[in-house]
Amino acid sequence: MADNLLRQYLEFYRDLGVRELYRQMPAIVPAAAVPVQAPAGAGPELPPLTPSGDALLKILEDIGDCRRCRLHEGRGKLVFGVGNEHSPVVFVGEGPGAEEDEQGIPFVGRAGQLLTQMIENTAKKEGIPLRREDVYICNVVKCRPPGNRTPEPDEMEICGEFLYRQLSVIQPKAICALGGTAARAMTGHKEGVTKMRGKWYKWREVPVMVTYHPSYLLRPYNQSAKRDAWEDLKRLLHFVYD
Repeated sequence: MADNLLRQYLEFYRDLGVRELYRQMPAIVPAAAVPVQAPAGAGPELPPLTPSGDALLKILEDIGDCRRCRLHEGRGKLVFGVGNEHSPVVFVGEGPGAEEDEQGIPFVGRAGQLLTQMIENTAKKEGIPLRREDVYICNVVKCRPPGNRTPEPDEMEICGEFLYRQLSVIQPKAICALGGTAARAMTGHKEGVTKMRGKWYKWREVPVMVTYHPSYLLRPYNQSAKRDAWEDLKRLLHFVYD
């Protein structure tokens, strides 16, 4: 039982992006000061991985007016997530852009409009009754990085706690990682998105499909990647809804 719990905690920290753990060595104390050994199996209680009775609203309340990392300095609005909290699929992007920062809603700019078309058009062609509002959409980080730069590892680690809780509450059947940053955060793999796309990975025990971020598909020289992204999405939707 103890080994099981330890493994859960190690997986938890791995999912947050923590790659190294350090053990503090006990100080040397006189023999007379050494406490009586506790009975076998007893020890300090570890905090739960997620609060009891966790919910999306509780997570948002816990984030509050977040100032845990430098990203809050240039933030307009915190961008938590949007959609059906009982959705069997969750789309995870990198972080908010300018329009998302202004509205407080993920994927509302040009990339968001393309994502909506991808979800709804693919579903329609495959005979799946699905609209954007039927799925849940969020990002690895909740505040816009300056100049839309890639989030730093410590920023992703801090926000990762809340993303972990979001996914744990929703308990989706599958996750779609949009772009390299989301793919690395969800899977721990370091390959580029071109090598990872179209393949299944795991976040804990939840299948993860990696595909291109919609903003990548908007660039004129990446038009050929659109077909790949649509194929990825087709596989994802059939896995979740068939």
